[in-house]
Amino acid sequence: MATILHLDASARPGRSGARPHGSHSRRLSAHFIAQWRRVRPGDRIVYRDVGQQPPRPVTGDWIHAAFTKPEAREPWMHEVLAESDALVDELLEAELIVAGVPMYNFGVPAGFKAWIDNIVRVGRTFGFDRSRPGQPYWPMLTEMHKRLVVLGARGDHGYEPGQRLAQANHVEPHLRTVFGYLGIEELHGIAAEYDEFADARLQASLAQAEQRIEALVDSLAAELDPPRDVVTATGD
Repeated sequence: MATILHLDASARPGRSGARPHGSHSRRLSAHFIAQWRRVRPGDRIVYRDVGQQPPRPVTGDWIHAAFTKPEAREPWMHEVLAESDALVDELLEAELIVAGVPMYNFGVPAGFKAWIDNIVRVGRTFGFDRSRPGQPYWPMLTEMHKRLVVLGARGDHGYEPGQRLAQANHVEPHLRTVFGYLGIEELHGIAAEYDEFADARLQASLAQAEQRIEALVDSLAAELDPPRDVVTATGD
């Protein structure tokens, strides 16, 4: 049985197609999970909505606690890191991370950035030793062979590599850098565009994104062990 970590980051609470002004990224991530359950009904789904319930941002106390060796931490430090520890635990347990991440002002939403800042943890997801020869930093998740799927929505169009606004896309490139730093190097990105135009091009883009999601689900699911029959799902 595999564990899937399903994240949503949109500020919009509903899904497009089911609610007026609903989120396209939530729609796409929900479509991915529905298709995944179709082919692997026994897998465990862990859901976290960082758009509606964003993690607390990193503070000076958080940094102090995180960079203090675990055996030397005071009780207040464990309290400050408790939410981050829970988020890291979820990440470590998941073979596949599926994230609905809309583009906000060319980058990721604040809630998703707060989640990233909480899971990039020295000693847990990356290593650091200033006395280490060569590179003092190293990824700690490489041997876990995790995969990341980013399902997005963009107001304009042309953000794919080689297109007119590719240089302004700081979503997928940013996430490739961050998760590659931790050792998660396989990233699949699918996004709908034309949201601000709200015309037939948006509907066509959504339909194409959903078709690509279905193909991606079949491909990724085929790479995992045969599914079990028992459903143990939380969330969604």
